[in-house]
Amino acid sequence: MNKIFMPYLDKFVIVFIDDILIYSKDKAEHAEHLRLVLQTLRKHQLYAKFNKCEFWLDQVEFLGHVISKYGIAVNPSKVAAVLDWKAPKTVKEIRGFLGMAGYYRRFIEGFSKIAGPMTKLLRKNTPFVWSEECEKSFQTLKEKLTIAPVLAVPEIGKDYTVYCDASKHGLGCVLMQDRKVISYGSRQLRPHEVNYPTHDLELAAVVFALKTWRHFLYGAKCELYTDHKSLKYFFTQKELNMRQKRWLELIKDYDLTINYTPGKANVVADALSRKSTGGVEQELSPELRKEISQAQIQLWEKEAHEGLSALQVADELNVNLKNEIMMGQLDDPFTVEEMRRIDEDHQNSTEENQDHFGFRRGFAFRILLRSRK
Repeated sequence: MNKIFMPYLDKFVIVFIDDILIYSKDKAEHAEHLRLVLQTLRKHQLYAKFNKCEFWLDQVEFLGHVISKYGIAVNPSKVAAVLDWKAPKTVKEIRGFLGMAGYYRRFIEGFSKIAGPMTKLLRKNTPFVWSEECEKSFQTLKEKLTIAPVLAVPEIGKDYTVYCDASKHGLGCVLMQDRKVISYGSRQLRPHEVNYPTHDLELAAVVFALKTWRHFLYGAKCELYTDHKSLKYFFTQKELNMRQKRWLELIKDYDLTINYTPGKANVVADALSRKSTGGVEQELSPELRKEISQAQIQLWEKEAHEGLSALQVADELNVNLKNEIMMGQLDDPFTVEEMRRIDEDHQNSTEENQDHFGFRRGFAFRILLRSRK
């Protein structure tokens, strides 16, 4: 089927095994497209049963989706099967549910983050304990499917926009065209990726987006936005490690421009990759939190990295205390060792991106704490 309709595929025809979908912008164009398809079938002596055909539809159900002039939506009849699903009692049942819900993951913002508690039960040598967190994850996924958004249908020939972000919890990205969302993408980090430096982790989010939507982006012009500024200069970076060299070969296959956008503006992709962990605030004793409050030191709300968290001194704090903190950090063995390791990890980064773990070398007004885990 794909062979005989090759001249029309992705122009006005979609074929899946023996299902043929014809789409057009108006009635006159649709009549012409319909004539071409029927003539092609006759030419190759192929026949369609009339009672299985539907013509002149405003919307059509196709492969579990409802396609209309507004875009692509989840088929309500398929969602009903998920909503009636009872709480899994075995690992096999979890796989079945995630497989069913995962088919519509492009409609669910932050799918990997929501499904995280259940996917942890799929690991080897992990006892099956259906906790409240798993139940909440299970119910949230079912609820998200009932309110899934209508995604736009991509138009061939137009440029694409991709927003990417990464954190120590996962990778997130959003594919858009004309400011309309085409698809969401996210996944959890693999065990070895947890050890990636920030530069490589943000680059991994870019590679993940390109691989996920290769069928859209290959051969098309794409504007990619990230909140990691040094990626702007990735194509002109003089020294690359072996991982970056491998990824550079993949990225160069695309007509891609990497742009920087502040983290506050990159809210969609940021939400897909991050989740609230409560930071170090939940780990501090009440007495220590009281002392911090009295010292006019506020918890820094940005994400902690690799067991490190940060505290930030309030602006109105006494200057003498700020200087005391600065001098104390210079002699602190833990801080000195971390700064040395950071410099080694980022020797290939540009001078504009020396902000690792959320602090700079002149971080006189921030205190590092070791997370109690």
